[in-house]
Amino acid sequence: MAYTPELVDELNTLIHYDLATTLQGVKVHKTAEPAVIAATKRLHEKGLLTLEDGGYLTNLGREVAEHAQATLTILTSVK
Repeated sequence: MAYTPELVDELNTLIHYDLATTLQGVKVHKTAEPAVIAATKRLHEKGLLTLEDGGYLTNLGREVAEHAQATLTILTSVK
């Protein structure tokens, strides 16, 4: 299975969460790119976000976001 554009949009959404705190969420506005709005909705449907327009990470969402952010850090720092 390969990364689809939809999965990449979801991963890009997850990397916007600040993992240093549980008190900060993300709000995706109606004026955001349609792909971002759709990705956020899918993440909510998968149980990773508390609200359709972002909100906070669930426990599972936090775990996935940690992996997504670690993967991005590793892949962008290896030369």
